[in-house]
Amino acid sequence: MILDGKTPSGPLPEKWDKRKQEMKLVSPANKRKYRIIVVGTGLAGASAAATLGELGYNVESFCFQDTPRRGHSIAAQGGVNAAKNYPNDGDSIYRLFLDTVKGGDFRARESNVYRLAQVSGSVIDQAVAQGVPFARDYAGYLDNRSFGGAQVSRTFYARGQTGQQLLLGAFGSLMRQIRVGSVKLHPRTEMLDLVVVNGEAKGITVRDLVTGEVSSHAADAVCLCTGGYTNVFYLSTNAAGSNVTATYRAFKKGALFANPCFTQIHPTCIPVTGDHQSKLTLMSESLRNDGRVWVPKTKGDSRAPGDIPETDRDYFLERKYPAFGNLAPRDISSRAAKEVCDEGRGVGPGGRGVYLDFANAIGRLGEGTIRERYGNLFEMYGQITAENAYQQPMRIYPAPHYAMGGLWVDYNLESTIPGLFVLGEANFSDHGANRLGASALMQGLADGYFIISYTIANYLARATPGAVTTNHAEFLKSREDVACFTSKLLAINGKRTVNEFHRELGRLMWENVGMARSEASLKSALSLIPRLRAEFWENVKVTGTGTELNQELEKAGRVADFLEFGELMALDALHRNESCGGHFRVEYEMPDGEAKRDDENYCYVAAWEFKGVDKAPELHKEPLTFENVKLAVRSYK
Repeated sequence: MILDGKTPSGPLPEKWDKRKQEMKLVSPANKRKYRIIVVGTGLAGASAAATLGELGYNVESFCFQDTPRRGHSIAAQGGVNAAKNYPNDGDSIYRLFLDTVKGGDFRARESNVYRLAQVSGSVIDQAVAQGVPFARDYAGYLDNRSFGGAQVSRTFYARGQTGQQLLLGAFGSLMRQIRVGSVKLHPRTEMLDLVVVNGEAKGITVRDLVTGEVSSHAADAVCLCTGGYTNVFYLSTNAAGSNVTATYRAFKKGALFANPCFTQIHPTCIPVTGDHQSKLTLMSESLRNDGRVWVPKTKGDSRAPGDIPETDRDYFLERKYPAFGNLAPRDISSRAAKEVCDEGRGVGPGGRGVYLDFANAIGRLGEGTIRERYGNLFEMYGQITAENAYQQPMRIYPAPHYAMGGLWVDYNLESTIPGLFVLGEANFSDHGANRLGASALMQGLADGYFIISYTIANYLARATPGAVTTNHAEFLKSREDVACFTSKLLAINGKRTVNEFHRELGRLMWENVGMARSEASLKSALSLIPRLRAEFWENVKVTGTGTELNQELEKAGRVADFLEFGELMALDALHRNESCGGHFRVEYEMPDGEAKRDDENYCYVAAWEFKGVDKAPELHKEPLTFENVKLAVRSYK
């Protein structure tokens, strides 16, 4: 199958306006007849539910947290990109588009990326209108700072808590719609199946995480806004509850999964301290605006950082990438940090860390300015490490962070299942093989506030409202399947905990499908994962029952999906015989160690179709064409 992204014809700057004029509308009087399910209440989900509710649709919003305020978007600390050119330093819509395509190593669809850049300015206007407390300069204008992969300052920020503040804005809009009755909220409720009727998405089956009750909800369209899947590595910067279940079970119902091997390793995380950890803590990329990354020049130098003179320090990002320095993109910066640690020049326990040093910035700007810009991040670092980063450098190391892969969607954000729309990190559409910092918040809000309202109306205008109810046979079968799955997990009564299996899978994935991959390591993963999965279904211990609050049961279902999904990731990585962005195959690198793309053979989106748990998925391709950006060797030197 050659996939059609349904990109509008015409010049790139005119495509979105053209599509909006082409699409059918639903009149205000008819909107209330349609029901839309939105799963997830992070930035994409909260903004989509609030926007669709404001327009007059009947919206049902689902999240497994106790409140939408706990959506994982709060962890995106550093900022949100927008092409407003407030600093007057040369930014533009086209330059944001160019940086994003290049940052993704030319593995994203041009039309989607350009649209994202086009609506980025509206994201900021919306947030300001909601009262989001963005930083301001002395004159009162919104301030900007730089992020990796750009030579302009286009990142709007609220100290080191931008995601949290943006989510509070979206949360306020969502709660307003809940109060007026256009949105019904279902907290502590987890989606466990997508219901497809006559080839179209018509609802979901869920489990109440407090009572254990399994129920179904019918709708005229479904939006998945459930985030990424890097918890497949067990230790990641994601919240411990973040998972792949919603998107993976949609995949098993017919939605294609695109580029699952494209995962991002973030260079600025607090290093692992031991097996006791259930997650890792992200130190915002924004810190690299003023922090300088370095290691000792000599292998095994055990001196305290303050005792190592400048002449004995290797500021390796500044040395290797002088044009971008410490703000080189994440994938490149992560590999550079791993390289110096592999040479034996890493710092801290086990030599798995590099320094992020603010001494120069504090000397130049004063400690007060650094506190004003990043104070909460320094406080968080101090609470975790018991170290004062104003007086000594932070220690950081790369860790799994963001998923560029996700369910395949066309230009309208619609999956291969009609009526199933996928927003934010849950889809694959905008970031290619590597996401630039501060673009996750931009995409989630762009999809939710400014895109889905048009594209979902185009679908609904052709649909009869309320055509399917939960009495349909497919809903009955879905509930039975979910109950059977739960009973099967509870009946195993083995000897190993769910966390043991998750931790073992995570180690296996990190060692074989992590920062550096090879044909041998990927084949090893494809051999080991099925064995681990088989043992899981024979020997996992899930305590409690299915008719109560049971967090072990919740985790068991998610880990069961990870055990299948990890195999899909490894297969995708094995088939892509090139290096690009976050996908680094050691067999394919340039003489200087950078990623070596193969545009002749792999310039496409790899979208996989589920064929069965024990059967190989089928590969489909969407060719990527670059008419506005010239394919080139990606260089930040």
